[in-house]
Amino acid sequence: MSDTATTARAKLWTEPERPRLHKVVLVNDDYTPRDFVVTVLKAGFRLCEEQARRVMMTAHRRGACVVAVFTRDVAEAKATRATEAARRQGYPLLFTTEPEE
Repeated sequence: MSDTATTARAKLWTEPERPRLHKVVLVNDDYTPRDFVVTVLKAGFRLCEEQARRVMMTAHRRGACVVAVFTRDVAEAKATRATEAARRQGYPLLFTTEPEE
């Protein structure tokens, strides 16, 4: 017989967790022209004309609409860029982010 002792090894490798996703939300205002909102949605979020109009109208009717879902860094960057583009043109258009549930 052998005097070798066996021990169980702890699992050292753990699967990385998926990053939490965040929603980019378009907040309605009564001053920004609809065509400008559609232009920002197409340029900043790569939506086609029809999708951009649908998102814009949903925000107009309900007060806000989820535009897209990204990782936190990407969502914040896109929301900031879109909001700043509106500010440069003098519009109060606002995009926010919030964690996805």
